[in-house]
Amino acid sequence: MERILINDLLKWQRDKDKKPLVLNGARQVGKTWLLKEFGKKYYENFVYISMDLAEPEVKQFFEEYTSVLGLLQSLELFFHTKIKPQKTLLIFDEIQEVPKALTSLKYFCENAPEYHIAVSGSLLGLFLHSGTSFPVGKVDFLTLEPMSFEEFLIASGEQKLLKTIKEKNEVILDSVLKEHLNYYLFVGGMPEVVANWLKEKNVDTIDKIQNAILTAYINDFSKHADPATSTRIRQVFESLPRQFAKRNDKFVYGLVKSGARAREYELAIQWLVDGGIVRKVNRVERGDKLPLKAYKDQNAYKLYFVDIGLFRRLAGISSTMVMKNNAIFNEFNGLIAEQFVLQQINSTDIFYWTGTTSEVDFVLQMEDDIIPIEVKSGENVKAKSLRIYRELYNPKISIRFSLKKTEFNNGLLNIPLYAIFIWKCLK
Repeated sequence: MERILINDLLKWQRDKDKKPLVLNGARQVGKTWLLKEFGKKYYENFVYISMDLAEPEVKQFFEEYTSVLGLLQSLELFFHTKIKPQKTLLIFDEIQEVPKALTSLKYFCENAPEYHIAVSGSLLGLFLHSGTSFPVGKVDFLTLEPMSFEEFLIASGEQKLLKTIKEKNEVILDSVLKEHLNYYLFVGGMPEVVANWLKEKNVDTIDKIQNAILTAYINDFSKHADPATSTRIRQVFESLPRQFAKRNDKFVYGLVKSGARAREYELAIQWLVDGGIVRKVNRVERGDKLPLKAYKDQNAYKLYFVDIGLFRRLAGISSTMVMKNNAIFNEFNGLIAEQFVLQQINSTDIFYWTGTTSEVDFVLQMEDDIIPIEVKSGENVKAKSLRIYRELYNPKISIRFSLKKTEFNNGLLNIPLYAIFIWKCLK
């Protein structure tokens, strides 16, 4: 499989001022595979250490080291390989299992910057915010998300189609793209699920794998949180389909539990955000002021799931509904389409906007421009809210994602949902 984030890894590799790299991402999005593939393709060799499975002797190296060079020598002797500056990639996986390994990143940064270190771990985001000793300012960060629709198309053997569309800047073979979109909405972007789908095309097997991933997430709640917090995390987790079913302008605590209050569930929600399982999109109070995050409403937000395929399974949406003419987009008041778009845009500077009687699905900051984004689940593209926003703030460009063909009219760009990857051409 091809992961587009490898381009960012190559930029990190070439950066003269690089620091040890922390690769964040939810469980099972492919962090370990990507780092190994990166080491295999772009280094003379790599040394991979999984801290949860490593021999006690290896863990002890990190507990007792007195210098970075001494630690490197111990690792060289144990793994019978030479660790060369700039030529060897050191991969520390599940690094949260050995806190001293996290601490070592500071000393690699300060005393041995010529060595290339990349680390990852399940739910590592939780440990970064839990008060665990962490080398703040001494590491670089990247985040790996589930496979995008573009990556799904590449894995499906449609590289030539993608290349042609990008070069000609026009959408071709709509029927092929629509078919793959239906598959993606069912399968999602978790690498194990995608690989199995491309190999077997068995819907029952896909459901089983997705169930296993969801179960692993649920098991993490009790493993990494106290009993009371674990219960609340699961309540929020299981409420997500109900949140989607009710078209609200913000997350509703009453849909988690009758009578629930924000202060009871703030920690649970933050746990899910830090674990990469949900994404929080806040409301923005102004649609014409930069930076947008300075105007976000801390008390009004929506939660979206890490992966549309996993959400489909969590919500119990059948394969028949997905495969039948984009019928899935009509479920949950069109919010499935929003989930899909958000997962593809993958930006940290994204919000939503509400007026007195209107709501724009997403508002995105790109450098010094603010771009409103409307998501439509079909070909009926009347958008009163977007019109109101444009009249109020007069943005340079507005974007609408729908099932209509590509068109640009009076500052409004329509991009077909099945060709959403051409959105990158705007960047």
